[in-house]
Amino acid sequence: MKTIGIIGGGQLGRMLAMAAARLSIRTVILEPQEDCPAAQVANRHIVAAYDDEAALFELAGACEVITYEFENVPEKSAAILSGERPVYPPARALSVSQDRLTEKTFLNDSDIATAGFRAVDTAEDLAAALETFGGRGVLKTRRFGYDGKGQWVFDGSDNNPEAAFAALDGAPAIFEEWIDFDREISVIAARGMDGTIVCFDPAENVHREGILRTSTVPANVSSQTGAAARAAAERLLIGLDYVGVLGLELFVARDGRLIANEFAPRVHNSGHWTEAACVLSQFEQHIRAVCGLPLIDPVRHSDCVMHNIVGDDMERIPQWMTTEGALVHLYGKAETRAGRKMGHVTVLEKRRDG
Repeated sequence: MKTIGIIGGGQLGRMLAMAAARLSIRTVILEPQEDCPAAQVANRHIVAAYDDEAALFELAGACEVITYEFENVPEKSAAILSGERPVYPPARALSVSQDRLTEKTFLNDSDIATAGFRAVDTAEDLAAALETFGGRGVLKTRRFGYDGKGQWVFDGSDNNPEAAFAALDGAPAIFEEWIDFDREISVIAARGMDGTIVCFDPAENVHREGILRTSTVPANVSSQTGAAARAAAERLLIGLDYVGVLGLELFVARDGRLIANEFAPRVHNSGHWTEAACVLSQFEQHIRAVCGLPLIDPVRHSDCVMHNIVGDDMERIPQWMTTEGALVHLYGKAETRAGRKMGHVTVLEKRRDG
C-alpha cells in the first residue's frame, strides 16, 4: 500500500485524498489550518506551515511520493522535498506556472498562442504597454493572483496607469492585451510516468467577478477546436516532462483562434464535473499518474453542467438536494464567506451524441 503526501489541505486535496482511498492508497496532508477540508478525509494531518523544514522532512518520511493541490508551493520547500522523495508534478511545472511572464513565454515556446503581453516594472512600462495595445488589456501581478485578485482591467476609457501601478504596490507585473473572445474553455489532461497522455473533453466555462461559476460539457465548440485544444494540452505536458493532471484554460476568439490564458499544474476547478460524468475522475487520474499506475480513457457517460457553490449559494443546497440528476459535493468548510468556494453541484443529462 502506497502513501501519498499532499501539500495543501483545501478542497482539491480533499478530493485527491478521497480518490486515493478508493484505490487503497493512504494520504498525509501538510497544511497549517486545523480541521481543513482535506484533513477530514485523509489518514494523517501534519499541522505546519508549508516552509517548515522539520515538517517537510516529516512529510517526506511518512510517504513514498509527494504531490500538491496548489501551485504556489514555496520553491525552497519543493527543493527540499524533491531531494527526499519523488515530487509530481515536477518542480519545473511549479516554477513556470508561478510567474505569469515565464508562463506566457513557455506557452509561446511550446507553439501555444497567447494574448500579446509585456513585462511591467514601472508606471512608464505600463503606459507604453497601453499605447502598444490600444488602451485595452489587463494588468496582473506576475505572482500569487487567483480568482481575479491582483488584476486591473483597462477598457479603453479613463485609463490611469499611475493609479493602477500603485494599486499593485510595486509588485512585478505583466500587461496582457484584451482578447475579444466568444467563449472560454478548458482542457483537463493527464500524463503518466510512461508518457501516456489522456485528455478529458473540453469544458465551456463562465466566470463572474473572476471566479468560475459553471463548467458545461460538452463545450459549444467545433470538433476541430476541441481537437486543437487537446493538442495544445499535450504539447504542454510533453514540454514540461509532466507527470499528473493539469488544467489548460483557453479563450476561443470570435475569429475562431484558440488563445491560451494560463495553466494550473494540478487538478482544476473546471474539471470537477469529471467526478460525476465520467467513469474515472480527474482526481483518480492524478493519483494513478503520480503513483505510476496506468492511465485510461475516462469514458464520459453524460452531458453535464457543474455549478460552483460560492458564498451565499449555500442557501440553495436544499433545492440542489432535490434536483434530478444532481450530485452535491460540499467541502466541509465551517465558515461561509462571500467569494469562498463551499462546494459544487454537477447536474447530469443524457449524452446528446449517443
